[in-house]
Amino acid sequence: MPDVGPTAVLPRRPLTVGELLDSAVLLLRGHGRLLIPLAAVLAVGEQLLLYPLRLLTDVVPPIWWTEWGAFGGWWVLLAVGAGTEAVVVTLLGAPAARAAGAALLGRRAGVRELLRPAGVRWGAALLLAPVVGLLVALAALLGPLWIVGYGLHGSVAPALVLDRVPAGQVLSRSARIAVRGGGRVGNVRVLGYLGWWILRVGVALGLFYGVDRLDLVDLTDPAVAPVAAMVVWAAVNSVAYPALACLDAVTHLDARMRAEGLDIRLSRAPAGTPEPALLAADR
Repeated sequence: MPDVGPTAVLPRRPLTVGELLDSAVLLLRGHGRLLIPLAAVLAVGEQLLLYPLRLLTDVVPPIWWTEWGAFGGWWVLLAVGAGTEAVVVTLLGAPAARAAGAALLGRRAGVRELLRPAGVRWGAALLLAPVVGLLVALAALLGPLWIVGYGLHGSVAPALVLDRVPAGQVLSRSARIAVRGGGRVGNVRVLGYLGWWILRVGVALGLFYGVDRLDLVDLTDPAVAPVAAMVVWAAVNSVAYPALACLDAVTHLDARMRAEGLDIRLSRAPAGTPEPALLAADR
């Protein structure tokens, strides 16, 4: 099996943090025609799901901030939002992981392959994603523990899709991978999230207030401003969420090369070995 060159989406060697971020962007560029529309549907659904809670807590768009006296309700809203983000990123992580696995083997996966239920294990992903969301939301309620809750679950989708781990063992395997090597995988996941969070806030506010300055819509209307903010955040998240899912996928494979010798295993695999067997984890 020929090795993958240095310009590949995912070179067959351990990567630096900067290279992981670059690989995630390259993976998204190569599969954006599927991942971004899928993320758009999920991001719109997320905005619609959060809207009643935003009304209840009386938050103000576009940042969805509240008065200090209603801080408790806003904190709950923030935690629920953290949970819904984790659900979306986990679901997008299933096709992203399949795409990353193909890239590691030197090929580009097609849209049909990324949607095929057997290969992507959509059923198990749909069951695990709400569990991940609940765990992250509970951690977010406790403030700084969000870092732990979010960092531990980056390998859920890759472990399910690529490692072929039984659904009941996926959460524990993801946690073990996240804390290896001083918590490198978990730290990279949190770093990627914070980087994209800063970018999301900047772009979303720029779009929202740019529309306001151009007088395209009347954002002083209390009925219009929330809708405009939801549209802007859904659009921004449609790119950010699949980018985070791609980062999870490439970071997971990098961790396996570092700790499990996946790159060596691939280089020594006999010709004709099925791809699922090549990438499956030894348990």
